[in-house]
Amino acid sequence: MFRVANMDFIPEYRQVESHEFVSMANKLQNVVSSVYRTSPVARLYKQAIISDLSNNNKGGLLVSFWMVFVIPQVKSTSVCDECVEAILRDSVGASLQNRSSIGYLLGLPVDIDSILINSVQRSDYTSSTGGSQCVDKLYANILGASVPLSIYSSWGGVNCQVKLTSVPDSLIRLTITSFVIEPSDCVSDALTVYDALLPMRGRILHSLCEPVSSPVSIVSTSNIMLLSFRMTGDNKSFKGYFEAINDKVCLSQIETQSDGNIYSPFYPSLLPPKCSCTWKFKTPSPHLGVALRFQNYVLKAKDIQGCNNGWWKVNEVIFCGSYVGYHTVFRIDHPSPEVEFLCSSSSSAQPFQASYSSFNISHPCPESHFLCNTGICVEKSRLCDGLDDCGDESDELFCSRPTINCGSKNPPHALLVCNGEVDCIDGSDEINCTEEATCSEIRYRCRSGACILKKNAKCDDAPDCQDGSDEADCACGLPAFKKVGLQRIVGGVNAVEGEWPWQVSLHFDSNLYCGASIISSEWLVSAAHCFSKDRLSDPRYWMAYLGMLVQGSARHAAEIQRIVVHEYYNANTFDYDIALLQLKKAWPPSLSPLIQPICLPPSSYTVTDSYRCIVTGWGYRFEDDKVLPSVLQKAQVSITNQVECKKTYGIISPRMICAGVPSGERDACRGDSGGPLSCQAPGGGRWFLMGIVSWGSGCGRPNLPGVYTRVTKFTPWIYSHIS
Repeated sequence: MFRVANMDFIPEYRQVESHEFVSMANKLQNVVSSVYRTSPVARLYKQAIISDLSNNNKGGLLVSFWMVFVIPQVKSTSVCDECVEAILRDSVGASLQNRSSIGYLLGLPVDIDSILINSVQRSDYTSSTGGSQCVDKLYANILGASVPLSIYSSWGGVNCQVKLTSVPDSLIRLTITSFVIEPSDCVSDALTVYDALLPMRGRILHSLCEPVSSPVSIVSTSNIMLLSFRMTGDNKSFKGYFEAINDKVCLSQIETQSDGNIYSPFYPSLLPPKCSCTWKFKTPSPHLGVALRFQNYVLKAKDIQGCNNGWWKVNEVIFCGSYVGYHTVFRIDHPSPEVEFLCSSSSSAQPFQASYSSFNISHPCPESHFLCNTGICVEKSRLCDGLDDCGDESDELFCSRPTINCGSKNPPHALLVCNGEVDCIDGSDEINCTEEATCSEIRYRCRSGACILKKNAKCDDAPDCQDGSDEADCACGLPAFKKVGLQRIVGGVNAVEGEWPWQVSLHFDSNLYCGASIISSEWLVSAAHCFSKDRLSDPRYWMAYLGMLVQGSARHAAEIQRIVVHEYYNANTFDYDIALLQLKKAWPPSLSPLIQPICLPPSSYTVTDSYRCIVTGWGYRFEDDKVLPSVLQKAQVSITNQVECKKTYGIISPRMICAGVPSGERDACRGDSGGPLSCQAPGGGRWFLMGIVSWGSGCGRPNLPGVYTRVTKFTPWIYSHIS
């Protein structure tokens, strides 16, 4: 698409059958064709088809068009998005003058900054140009007036497209109230919203691949939007409405004598890729600063990486925002700060809100309170109590080992009570462990909602909850193969068939790419970074091989139905590095001796420092290795103290766990990502998935342990998707 400057839009252009549209479309098609028929891709170029002429918020005429190329079987490298776009840009750029963005194509004034060309699927082209009955155009000519939308699979099309436009100098807000499809990871059923009138990959605002439980609102960056609804089968539908809204400046002057709230632009709608807001605060005293309390958002100083989830400038200092699963407080040590926010995501992003208040700059927390790294104030009595009160464990770092207090009037420390290890000679710290107690993250919660003191109660073959729920759903973590004693396992040795029946080999485009673990008959768990790029997130390119010892000998091969990447995954820090994969076809029960799920640990489950676990995978055996092993490898590693690991790497979050050996001789490496860190319960009990191979510094380097996703932090999230 491109924008023609200095040309008026007329209402007749909305009707493609009108004489005015046909006349202008023919003129524009000739201009585009004249460029490409004299270009390096002339022999491949077939035609240009003008799809839409629309007004826009910058004035002039916005031209949306298709170009058709006939490509031989051996794909030409010259017909890439960037190559084709460069041809048009060069033609316009040759006539740019006086630092203007307006150049000329055969006398036609074109804005070079508006040129965007994307390749698309053939189905997108045919559904738009093939005379489909499932295409509609709607126009909002009054600000704030709702225009209803309803699409049903009875329309008869596989791809339905609805083109929305609104009056100039407005934006479009789409609200989805009902969405009935089969969850499919946007492969078969999906609603894709574009910031354009054609299905341009570079202008995707949002994609919905699952039914919605509450309304979802999406805002465009201009006065156009395209809805592409892909559906298979009957009984699929989408309902909602759209409206034209003001593209108003977001600027607020805030006095902080009382508390209040600030909101992201267009709240509660999703953030568009382009938006901004400025808040100017003023406290009643020069000794007071401004505190912003976020529910699931954090601001950190910008580093060499870009800001993917919000760019902030606070008194000329740049910060980046990111989404997290805990509360934070951003404190500004200035009585009258100016806070500027810019949207920085390539597509729509989650909205945010923050409450504001003033605080004493010299004493940010009340007496007897501790200031967390997250900006939250907690009572000093809660330091080193085993509970993450700060959200980043800063209240639990640098804690000395708790005093046992055996035989004294003071009870043993909560971390030592009923942790499965006898600390007192008389065993008093491990008695009465099935008694109900106040619930916390370090106590096991029964299905009834009651909590017990015993931390590792899940699937230990001893009923501890009154309702017996701790021993429910325990068909996991017990391989038929009897393992060799842990003391004899060395790093990088071949596994035996059936030894690790939950191990999965994930192949992308027929090549080993990552590992995964079986957690149910149809679900796998892996690392989010395995699927972080566009093509990697498409389940159609993936295969899962189960019950396999030697590559190529899988007992069960399964296609992937859906990939669910954690919504807070941070590609820069590898925080929240977890993903779920749903199989298209469950593995047959007859293969259960060789294919079994591993047990998921509850949030309360603990393993102590130096506890020995096993990492498995088909990844490289050393850092400079060039050949992947064909046989599944296993290596014993020990859990590393969290404080020591944080000293080593500095960026270890509470959702990470470290494991290795001081010599570095046993470790995970490239190709093992997403695979399991399996830890066996004491006494030869079941195996639990304590970690997912995530990242590290090289492979097998001394004093540089591997870093794993801490599964106990994600058990509720996992069950929310697979239950």
